[in-house]
Amino acid sequence: MNELNGYDIEDLQEGMSASFSKTITEADIILFAGASGDNNAIHINEQFAKTTAFGGRIAHGFLTASTISAAIANRLPGPGTVYMSQQMNFLAPVRPGDTVEATVTVKGMVRDRARVTLRTVCRVNDTVVVEGEALVKVTSAARRLAKAG
Repeated sequence: MNELNGYDIEDLQEGMSASFSKTITEADIILFAGASGDNNAIHINEQFAKTTAFGGRIAHGFLTASTISAAIANRLPGPGTVYMSQQMNFLAPVRPGDTVEATVTVKGMVRDRARVTLRTVCRVNDTVVVEGEALVKVTSAARRLAKAG
């Protein structure tokens, strides 16, 4: 681990995984709408949302997916990791009050470039709501030592 308690590329193995959970609140949805500018009525207007195929309000897909970012930044690989790309499929809605569990799993690595491919999955209970793959750049103990030396 590095000094920020993140994993260096040298510490990682395929199959390692970690999770982050968050309950999506009314406040999260309203604040995300304000921060992102996405004020779609499906997210913020219950009367309108009841007339849709979802039968009520749903959280923004990217609010839900932000739990993946939290799992990567705080758990695996952890502090010092930089997002390079993310591919996602949105499979089911998340509603206010749902608890999203994001799990990231090391799928592959390019050690000499300090790049890691992660399988990313968000679940609400047993339902997969988002799945995909992320590419991240991680810290390297060898590179730190080379720069220090």
